[in-house]
Amino acid sequence: MTMNKEKKTELISKFSTHEGDTGSAEVQVAILTGRITELTKHFADHKKDHSSRRGLLKMVGRRRKLLSYLKKHDDPKYKEIIKELGIRK
Repeated sequence: MTMNKEKKTELISKFSTHEGDTGSAEVQVAILTGRITELTKHFADHKKDHSSRRGLLKMVGRRRKLLSYLKKHDDPKYKEIIKELGIRK
């Protein structure tokens, strides 16, 4: 149910702003999006897993806050991330 290390390092290298960057908003949004898509697949088989669903909703809320921060401070980067991750239309 968790993301493997290869996929996580790939997302970090793709969205990082500088060498060793793991905490910027762009990287956090990318990692959260990966975890959210994996949990969404999990719920196709486990419909009654309510504790994991609560964790999913917390992740979605955290991603929404990070995206609103990005939109406020760096709008072109926000639009680029939305487009690459396919989050919104």
